[in-house]
Amino acid sequence: MVAGAGPAGLSAAYELATKGRPVTVFEQDPTFVGGISRTVEYHGYRFDIGGHRFFSKSQEVEAFWRNMLGEDLITRQRSSRIFYGGKFYEYPLSLANTLKNLGPVESAACLLDYARAKAHPTPHPTNLEEWVVNQFGERLYRMFFKTYTEKVWGMDCREISADWAAQRIRGLNMGTAIREAAKKALGARRSGQIKTLIEEFRYPRLGPGMLWERVRDQIAAAGGDVVMDAKVVSLKTHNHRVQEVVVRDGTGRERSVRTDAFISSMPLRSLVRAIGPAATPALRDAGEGLHYRDFLTVVLMLDQPFASPDQWLYVHDPGVQVGRIQNFKNWSPEMVPHPNATCFGMEYFCFEGDGLWSMSDQELLALGERELHHIGLLPQARVIDGTVVRVPKAYPVYDDGYRDRVATLVAELARVAENVQVVGRNGMHRYNNQDHAMMTGFLAARNVMGGQHDLWAVNDDAEYLEVLREERAVPMPVGHAPSQSAL
Repeated sequence: MVAGAGPAGLSAAYELATKGRPVTVFEQDPTFVGGISRTVEYHGYRFDIGGHRFFSKSQEVEAFWRNMLGEDLITRQRSSRIFYGGKFYEYPLSLANTLKNLGPVESAACLLDYARAKAHPTPHPTNLEEWVVNQFGERLYRMFFKTYTEKVWGMDCREISADWAAQRIRGLNMGTAIREAAKKALGARRSGQIKTLIEEFRYPRLGPGMLWERVRDQIAAAGGDVVMDAKVVSLKTHNHRVQEVVVRDGTGRERSVRTDAFISSMPLRSLVRAIGPAATPALRDAGEGLHYRDFLTVVLMLDQPFASPDQWLYVHDPGVQVGRIQNFKNWSPEMVPHPNATCFGMEYFCFEGDGLWSMSDQELLALGERELHHIGLLPQARVIDGTVVRVPKAYPVYDDGYRDRVATLVAELARVAENVQVVGRNGMHRYNNQDHAMMTGFLAARNVMGGQHDLWAVNDDAEYLEVLREERAVPMPVGHAPSQSAL
């Protein structure tokens, strides 16, 4: 049995169903599969919950995408920028554009500041601010990292674990950025493929939901079952194994289903709560100590065929609340049904119940339109339609102590429910990419069939990384060590 029809859950179910094993997936959403990789449709417009590039160093994942999508997997040239201080900066960096925007005095000051940071680094960075300043210097950190990161996480960068930066921007620093930008300017071939700098990727012509809808259909064709509008609310254990799963539909009706194995992509905190009385005090404390960042997209349709060259735009400017803007037409022209229209996704990061989350749809649509004007993306166009999509628990928070809590939770869970495996981003409280989440699903399914794969090696072992190179240690708080090597 599988909880959640996101990339990890559906990958696990596909692996089991196509190998002839009975499997049922319970998904609490009444309509969409794919988790945050789903594609929502509104009045003929299609849009992601965030943009999802299709790029992986895993040949198995690449082959899976090709087999599922065929010619529907199109190739796109990356186009993204940063908006800061009223100017647009190309990203990945262009030397000419960056120097022009910063000016010679500020550019020189940034380089000198970077040299100081390299000469006198923080020896054991424990938080994101220390880690990034070590890599880029104080001035560039405050210009291009601090404001955006604090928008995303809703907390001071000094409260965010260095693990997040080490995982998300591994291999990228000022020296690397300058070398890559110089190679680009000279037309030389770029070395490696640092995931932050990838310039070409694939994308389903109708959005990532197209993939997961096909996977769902393939599971059904192989004899599996994907049940929508079914939330896992309770796990009944006996002899340290989950034997029954209680699910509740949208009407509040509950039913109990027996299982031999349980693969969970539901948030770890929710999994612990579902275990209920069988959870040890240590397990409950670890689960309740995990936190999540929520997310909403304000989708605005404009009456002009072209509005910006970007697929996505990082908004570092503190004068607006929006953190990132997607231009869905530039991901695929087929995402927008009218050739003379454009569709923007204004992405806001929030906590469920806070001021942004609690605003009405109309208030959010008005906010999005005002902020488009502020950024300069709405000089002549008119907003002709719009909608809002809210996504709770979109991102696991890497706050101080999260790592020890996850390690405790994994160890305690193995004692309480030995036939439970956790997969995916929220299932592992780990900021995995889509391909990493998929691989955890594949390997969990193989474990059900007798394998002995370590799911925590995904996105930690070089075999599964986008960057194939020698790994360095992930920064840890002083005096701390991983509770287990895989975490």
